[in-house]
Amino acid sequence: MNHIIEVSNLNLGYKNKAGDFCHILNNVDLQVNPKDIIGLVGESGSGKSTLALSLMGYTNDDCFVKSGTIHFDNKDILQLSTLELAEIRGSQIALIPQNAGQALTPTMKVGKQIQEVLQFHSDIDKENYKTKVIELLNDVKLPDPEQIFSRYPHQLSGGQQQRVAIAMALAVKPKLLILDEPTTGLDATTQVHILDLLKALINKHNVSMVFVSHDFGAVSRLCNKVCVMYKGEIVEHGDIRKVLLEPEHTYTQTLLKAVPVIGKKQKNNVSLIQENKVKKETSISLKQLKISYHRKTLWESITRKPEPEATVDNINLTLKKGETLALIGESGSGKSTILKTIAGLNQTKGGEIIFNGKPLKILEERTKEQKKQIQMIFQNPDASLNPKQTILQILSKPLQLYFDMNSSQCHKRAKELLEQVHLNPDYLYRNPTMLSGGEKQRVAIARAFASEPELLLCDEITSALDVTVQATVLKLLKELQLKFNTSYIFIAHDLALVESIADQIAILNKGRICEVGPTKSVFANPSHPYTKILLDSVLTPEPEPETKQKYA
Repeated sequence: MNHIIEVSNLNLGYKNKAGDFCHILNNVDLQVNPKDIIGLVGESGSGKSTLALSLMGYTNDDCFVKSGTIHFDNKDILQLSTLELAEIRGSQIALIPQNAGQALTPTMKVGKQIQEVLQFHSDIDKENYKTKVIELLNDVKLPDPEQIFSRYPHQLSGGQQQRVAIAMALAVKPKLLILDEPTTGLDATTQVHILDLLKALINKHNVSMVFVSHDFGAVSRLCNKVCVMYKGEIVEHGDIRKVLLEPEHTYTQTLLKAVPVIGKKQKNNVSLIQENKVKKETSISLKQLKISYHRKTLWESITRKPEPEATVDNINLTLKKGETLALIGESGSGKSTILKTIAGLNQTKGGEIIFNGKPLKILEERTKEQKKQIQMIFQNPDASLNPKQTILQILSKPLQLYFDMNSSQCHKRAKELLEQVHLNPDYLYRNPTMLSGGEKQRVAIARAFASEPELLLCDEITSALDVTVQATVLKLLKELQLKFNTSYIFIAHDLALVESIADQIAILNKGRICEVGPTKSVFANPSHPYTKILLDSVLTPEPEPETKQKYA
């Protein structure tokens, strides 16, 4: 059989200060056949993304290939010139990146960006560009494609940005599609749709895929083969059912045991935390909250058009000290908008926010103590961490601001913070650009913990983490909650994860709460049809032929 792409004995790495070669990829072999959908799984830093990007000829500036080949269409990718690679990228091999926000040009409207792909890599007539773009936006289930067409990336939610990136990659029907965590940040129902859309593309256009993910449920749903990576090596590979149901390697077994599954809580679960709580004072209350993040255009300002209706409306929630509230809903439902408003980044249109018995205003009008007490971990660490600063500088800022620590004290405390999130203290002198996606998110978590907050706002903080690190972070969150009586408001699309950490859950749909209550009760007996749809869309790491046939 002719392979679509074949990797042989690939050794890629860098030289340390002593001049020794350090492997990032070690003797990697990979064959992708026609209609293959191969999943690459493993912890952060295992080499998944490095391997996937090398298939397009991408490597970091400080890395080099020591040996090996990557053959595509009878050519060695590693020997091609920049011009030759440019002819292949986008048209024959397309990439859906992990961070759609960075992949999209912020100063160009979404429709124009997809039109550029069609212009350079297709034979479609110019007058048909918009029709094709609208069709692509419809395919990835974006609401009101005509409106999305005319928006800028910053006007879309994280999930909407990712779907735009998927539409761009699908536009020219490539031979090989490389997906680097493409479903990160998508809600359960949208994730299922995207995965099934990608599978349909395989059958219709004979496209092969390499799917990088730490989500075993997504890999199980989409892939027919899987490769498990550990420290730059493929330690196990084979048929998806064989590997997931009968794993042979100890590392694969460890990964699968760490995957959260609804109805299977760990021993150190939330109920244990509740039993240890003494006081149940209110931490924060949202009363009749209304929010709109609409930004007026110059024309709207001149013509004085009436303001739009609230994007988020009639939100009533109460969170007790030492408890966790999870906000669940599809992309664009208002979850992140509520979180940013609590953080003081959005102006309210109506209602009020009461924290520790006092009204909360916008960030500029809050006291230093209020700013210290409420911290936020954002969904995208690439946007929240300064790429020009070292990790030590990033962690030192809140320590200097809130505790007036000197350089020596900052260094000591920053080292402790990294150890809490299971990062080596050597990372203090690295920049965020030198870390994997999961490692960057752990730095963001460490920075939030630096101020010892009373309320922590978590916006998809585990979406970039592999399952083993995710379990460690959740355990850490629970330990800190017990120790400091910290309250959490948690946004996540992984409902099994939500069940393992949240005391209360609120389901949002189109900016309004459709169901709220104790997590255990809502999961066991959902009363709203939308909640039932979400629960029915939960993916598991156990391949089931009848389920896959149902959605094929």
